[in-house]
Amino acid sequence: MYLHKRILLYGKDSEVGPTCYLRKNTVLIGKNKVGNAVEIKNSIVHKETNISHLSYLGDSVVGEKCNLGAGTKVANLRHDEETIKMNIKGKQVDTERRKLGVVLGDEVKTGINTSINCGVKIRSGEEVMEDKTGF
Repeated sequence: MYLHKRILLYGKDSEVGPTCYLRKNTVLIGKNKVGNAVEIKNSIVHKETNISHLSYLGDSVVGEKCNLGAGTKVANLRHDEETIKMNIKGKQVDTERRKLGVVLGDEVKTGINTSINCGVKIRSGEEVMEDKTGF
């Protein structure tokens, strides 16, 4: 496991698997499980969340009791260099951010190898078993 030295906080009861990369500005609140070969960057993960092996989470906020299946990948950057837009109350709003991952409500579940596009919000209790584009 590699822990970045700048602003990294995680609960003493959290389990972090081997070969993980917890990068700067990452906060794991309470007891969480982070599997083998997971990378988390600049994100807040609330308690009792499981992020399975071979997953990437960047520039995101994850609610309580979520389960990200193995291989879940969250995009946080548009390749066309545009700022990220987010759907808020049915309208596309420019976040004016170059990097923004996902906002997950509580008890969200993703299936294995799920890809989630940048700027997507997923409401509490949803199960995502396919790729989410947010468009």
